[in-house]
Amino acid sequence: MSAQQLATQLEQNITLTAVNLENLPLLLNALNQFSYHMQSLDQRAVAQARTYAQSYSSIFGTNVPPSFIDLGHFAALTAKYAGDSATRQQANYILSALSRVVVAEKHGPSKPGSTGIAIYFPNSQLYSNASTGMASYSVIANSFSRASLWDDFLGYHYGGRQFTANAMEAVNISRASQIPGAGTFSVSDISATANRVAPGDAITLSTTITGENIGFIYLFTGLVDTASNSIFVADTDYVESPSTGTEGGVYYPIWPDAQTFRLNFEFEPLVFTITNGTESGIALLNPVSYGASSEQAVYAVDGTYTFSETGETRTAQLLFKDEYLFQVMGFKGTTTAGDASEITPNPGDTFTISYKWLDLDANGTVSKISNSDGDTLTFGSQPFQWKQEWLPSGDYLVGFLVADLDGNVTPVYTKVTVQ
Repeated sequence: MSAQQLATQLEQNITLTAVNLENLPLLLNALNQFSYHMQSLDQRAVAQARTYAQSYSSIFGTNVPPSFIDLGHFAALTAKYAGDSATRQQANYILSALSRVVVAEKHGPSKPGSTGIAIYFPNSQLYSNASTGMASYSVIANSFSRASLWDDFLGYHYGGRQFTANAMEAVNISRASQIPGAGTFSVSDISATANRVAPGDAITLSTTITGENIGFIYLFTGLVDTASNSIFVADTDYVESPSTGTEGGVYYPIWPDAQTFRLNFEFEPLVFTITNGTESGIALLNPVSYGASSEQAVYAVDGTYTFSETGETRTAQLLFKDEYLFQVMGFKGTTTAGDASEITPNPGDTFTISYKWLDLDANGTVSKISNSDGDTLTFGSQPFQWKQEWLPSGDYLVGFLVADLDGNVTPVYTKVTVQ
C-alpha cells in the first residue's frame, strides 16, 4: 500500500480543528443568543436537527444515539426545520462566529457537515441519567455551563424550564419531563406475500405506519434457534425512505409525518459475510451513518481484535463503507462504550467476529442480549471486504424496527421460512 493509499484509508473519519481562543467569546455570545431564541421554536424541529446533525464518537455505546454533534451543522438544520427568517438569522450568527473562531478545519469524507466545533446534546435517556445528565455535566463542564445558556436550553428542551437572556447559573434538572423527539405512532402487523422464500427469490413485506417523529426505520432478520430458545441476529439495515434530505453533505431519511403511509419492502434472504480474500465469516453489519445510497452508508462490525506481536486483545469495531473496511476502532473495556482509539492493523493481527443473540424467556420475550465468538479473520495483504450470501435454511423472525427522533424503537415482526 502506498503512502497516498494509506492516507486515503485513514482520513475517512478524521476531524482536525485549529481554534483562535481570542475569538471564542464571539462564538459563546452567538450560541447564547441562539439558545435563548430556540425557546420560541417547536421543539420537535430542534429534535429533528439533533437527530440528523453530523455526530462524532458515541462514548456511551451503540444503544443510544450519539450525543456529540457538530454545532454549525446543528444550527443550519435547526434553521431549515424551523423555516423562519429569525431562526435563519440566528443560525447565521453561529456560522459567522465559527468562521472567526476556527482558523483551519479538515475532515474526512465520512464526516461531511463538520464545521470544527462539537457540542453535547444528549437524548432524553442520557439527559435523565445521573452519570450523563446535567448533574455530572454541570460539574465536568462547569465553566462552560456557567458562562453559556446551553445547559439552560437543555433544561427547557427536556424540562420546560424557561430562562432569561442573562441567566448564567448552572442548571441541574435531573430528569426529562418532556421528550420532544418521542414518537407518537403505531405500526400494524406485517403482511407478507408468502411465508416461505427460497434463495434467489423474494417476498414483499408490508406494514402501515401512522404518526409523527419517525427518525429511522431498520430491517431486522433473526434466525430462530428453538434448541437454545434464542434468536441469532443475522442482519440489521437501513430501510431507505421515499425521499432523502441533505444538509452540508450529510444525508438523512425523510418519512411522512403526522399521516398514515404504507411501507412495502422486498425481502431477499441474504446475509452479510466479511472476508480477507481467503477467510470469511458471517458478520452483523450494524448501521452507523445514513447515506444518499447504500454505498455511502457506514456500517460497524463488533468483535475482538488481537495483536499478533503481543497477544493483547481489545474490544473493537470494524467500520465499512461501500463494501470495504476503512477504519478499525479499539475500546478499553469489554463493550463499545467509552472513548475509542484507532488501530492500524499489522499483518498477522486477527479479528474475531462477535455474534449477537437475543435470549428469550418462557413467554417468548427477550430477557437479555448476549454475545458469542464467531469466525476469526487474519489481516494480510488483502483488504477486508463485505460480501452477500444466501441465508441458510431455517425459520427466521423478519421485520422492521421503527425508531423515533429520541432513539426509542418500536418493533414489528413476522415469521419467514427460508428453504
